Amino acid sequence: MAEAHFTGDKKLPMTTLLAPLEKRFIDDWTPRFPRWIQGWHLTLLTLLWSAGVVVFGCLAGLADNLHWLWGSSAMLVLQWFTDCFDGALGRYRDFGIPKWGFYMDHLLDFVFLCALLAGYSFLLDDIGDKQMVYFLIPVFGTFMVSSFLSFGATGQFKITYLGVGPTEMRVGFIAFNAILIFFGTAWIQPMLPYVLAVSVGVLCVVVFRTQRYIWNRDMADKKARRISQDDKPIR
Repeated sequence: MAEAHFTGDKKLPMTTLLAPLEKRFIDDWTPRFPRWIQGWHLTLLTLLWSAGVVVFGCLAGLADNLHWLWGSSAMLVLQWFTDCFDGALGRYRDFGIPKWGFYMDHLLDFVFLCALLAGYSFLLDDIGDKQMVYFLIPVFGTFMVSSFLSFGATGQFKITYLGVGPTEMRVGFIAFNAILIFFGTAWIQPMLPYVLAVSVGVLCVVVFRTQRYIWNRDMADKKARRISQDDKPIR
């Protein structure tokens, strides 16, 4: 039995504001990487960036010096850079591990997200506030789970929703770090319930739209099957 063609390394076209600039940057720089650097090297570097955001978040909180968050922002930039080029480099050189790349790339993206939020928890003193930050992990993680399950159901891999993709999320976290550095953390506690509520609300919208799209595809397939059966000659 022939194995189905894998399409996980081919995302649907990005529809965000930064996507055209990012694509041009990737296309221009992918051929310039040294031969000794492979795409899977870049994928595994996310482990280092994940450790970095935890360490810098810990230093910012325990040392009571929010300027350590510049280090977290640097980790976000480096993770964006390696995430941009790991798959592109593998395809450009036809290295031949798209399934491994799909699995490890997105698994480590989730690890990085968990590490980033865990790093922020060190900035909070109240146990309840820390728990609210931890509640954001499954909420944000469900966005990723929804994307993967949608890919399994439709064969279309989409990672941008409501005009926002991974790059825009990273820019948002970098801006958030800058705000913390310049204005402190006192305003975080009263904002956390609203952040959690808005995140859950956006997740509900994304899940509703995704399930409706898949439902409509199922109905279209069902209608096509009935038409096909009606067209069969009666023997």
